[in-house]
Amino acid sequence: MKKIVLALLTIFSTQVEGQNLENSLLWKISGNGLKEASYLYGTIHITCDDKLPPKAVKAMNQTKQLYLELDMDDPTLQQSMMGGMMMKEGKTLTSLSSAEDFKLVDDFLQKNLGYSAQMLNTIKPFMISAMLYPKMIDCEMKSVEGALIALSKEQNEEILGLETVQEQLAVFDAIPYEVQMNELVKTAKSNLDHDKTEMDLMLKTYKSEDITAMVAMMKESENEITSKFEEVLLTDRNKKWIPQIETIAKETPTFFGVGAGHLGGENGVIVLLRKAGYKVEAVF
Repeated sequence: MKKIVLALLTIFSTQVEGQNLENSLLWKISGNGLKEASYLYGTIHITCDDKLPPKAVKAMNQTKQLYLELDMDDPTLQQSMMGGMMMKEGKTLTSLSSAEDFKLVDDFLQKNLGYSAQMLNTIKPFMISAMLYPKMIDCEMKSVEGALIALSKEQNEEILGLETVQEQLAVFDAIPYEVQMNELVKTAKSNLDHDKTEMDLMLKTYKSEDITAMVAMMKESENEITSKFEEVLLTDRNKKWIPQIETIAKETPTFFGVGAGHLGGENGVIVLLRKAGYKVEAVF
């Protein structure tokens, strides 16, 4: 399966709706009335190496504020996050699974998180899967967002967000809880082996800066949340971000850091900004 995915990555990398998308995580936004350039950078939320490349540091020096997906230094962030983790309409892990699968998940969570499934019974299954991310890599978990925040604070610049916690977590109300639970059960059955394989491939693809391959990888993922709900996870959010990015960039030269999966593809932020009339070019 891994060889098939890699072959597909190559195919997808050669052509994306006629758009020239070079291998780069950093893109310069200019033209269409902008007085000064802004920058778009593809981040990764889970990594072993959060060191920013010199080109990203230079772009941060040339801009005056940092916009991430969320306002990560908002003091109410954690409280808002907790409020959006619960399932709606009385759904529970128990109601979404057979007794056999619930027992399997319960044993797995107690072993890996130290919590019983009953304690987490009302939490969205995807949120529980996210708690397992540190177990999927063989290192201390870091994030590129964390490095950007640290640098922004050194520069005494403001950190803001393109969407609210409520908007981001609502995505996981739009994806059926049953699908989320099925993926959690699959993770428990494989004892994280499959998740570790996909995570390793994602990290390698990110390091290559091949943003087109990242889109292809998500499309071909065996995780149905990733492969079958691209419109909810990426496309809808990308389209909402474009008018915000336009307004923000016209007012202040800004460094935009969003998940690298949002950059590539025909509905990615790069192509959408180009369609809106901006010059968006890779920075090497």
